[in-house]
Amino acid sequence: MKLARRTFLKLAAGAAAVPAVPHLAWAQGYPTRPVRIIVGFAAGGVTDTVARLTGQSLVDRLGQQFLVDNRTGAGTNIATEAVAKATPDGYTLLLATSANAINTTLYERLPFNFIRDIAPVASIAESPLTMVIHPSVPVNSVPEFIAYAKANPGKVNLASAGTGSPPHMAGELFKMMAGLDLPHVPYRGSAPATSDLIAGQVQVLFGDVTSSIEYIRAGQIRPLAVTTPKSLDILPGIPTVASFLPGFEATSWQGLCAPKNTPAAIIDKLNAEVNAIVADPKMKQQLEELGLRVLSGSPADYGRLITEDTEKWGKVVKFAGLKAD
Repeated sequence: MKLARRTFLKLAAGAAAVPAVPHLAWAQGYPTRPVRIIVGFAAGGVTDTVARLTGQSLVDRLGQQFLVDNRTGAGTNIATEAVAKATPDGYTLLLATSANAINTTLYERLPFNFIRDIAPVASIAESPLTMVIHPSVPVNSVPEFIAYAKANPGKVNLASAGTGSPPHMAGELFKMMAGLDLPHVPYRGSAPATSDLIAGQVQVLFGDVTSSIEYIRAGQIRPLAVTTPKSLDILPGIPTVASFLPGFEATSWQGLCAPKNTPAAIIDKLNAEVNAIVADPKMKQQLEELGLRVLSGSPADYGRLITEDTEKWGKVVKFAGLKAD
């Protein structure tokens, strides 16, 4: 993994030793035709919406079409493979998510290596998660929940949006750090998982804020903590999991990636454009309405986020003995 990490960060930083003048000249006119942004999730979800908001902003700034191409299946691996095998000319991009970092270890055999075959372009946003419980669980804090779960081993069920999903991995990280036995109940997405939590069929969920906030406000589910290092304005008074389990952090991020060997000048141009887009107050507001927090930085910054998450979730996958369905 260390070798792969160094390779990935080298790709992210750009190949300084490669002659840049022809690529720079090529990038100055880029793009000259439509660009595809391939998304591994269905239309209408948060990731698809992020891709479309970003794509439309790139259309406005660069004057060419940025078309969203939804290719669902295999936990986003179909979409990722399409980009990994695409011509590295800047005209095929991937809306990558933390699922890509998780899948690196979750799937035993993949027809690509995410770290080796994909180059980071620009981070866009991250989604905080909220630890929520059914009101019938007689606790009001994370320490109380841990004590209750230990006193009732195997009887507190952990719901998730699917095996290997960010809510699942957040739950597994919590189980690992707190030393708990919480049977996992996977669902096909956040909506059915939240519905069964409300119905009391499961007891705890690490759900995204967007899917949980209205039910929290209505008192149908109870928030115990948020998974970010700092508390969230949208949930005033709700502490962080890390305030009880130091070092705990779990978020889901989105960003643009490209095939390896995409010219550094094109990656840098796209990075600058995306950073300008997420700095725009209108875009920031749109992302916040989706329950997201803006991310920005260089390709190397995004590369570090990806490699760190790949290593982090790899340890959790191995510890929990997880395998893709």
